[in-house]
Amino acid sequence: MTHPWFQLSLGDGLLADLPIREIEQHYRNSYAASGHPADLAVFKQHELGHGLHCVVTIYFSPTASALAHHFAASPCLPPLRSGLELLAGDTQSWDLLFGDDA
Repeated sequence: MTHPWFQLSLGDGLLADLPIREIEQHYRNSYAASGHPADLAVFKQHELGHGLHCVVTIYFSPTASALAHHFAASPCLPPLRSGLELLAGDTQSWDLLFGDDA
């Protein structure tokens, strides 16, 4: 059984800066406390919403499940690599989590 990813919608991109900073801070603590695993990563995705502004969604890798639970993120399928940005984590996480997906 594969471990789930987690997603958290932050809503309007104009209002996402504060929660993003909080996620980054908690990530740093989790990353250090867990021994710096390369597959502990958090990604963000901007999508055009129904209005004028984008919607920001955060994706937590399976190894970041404790962090995801802290923010009450919901389990989800792995996101598509296309359109993601690494918010917090080792750059090796791209290959570890997505393999050859472009």
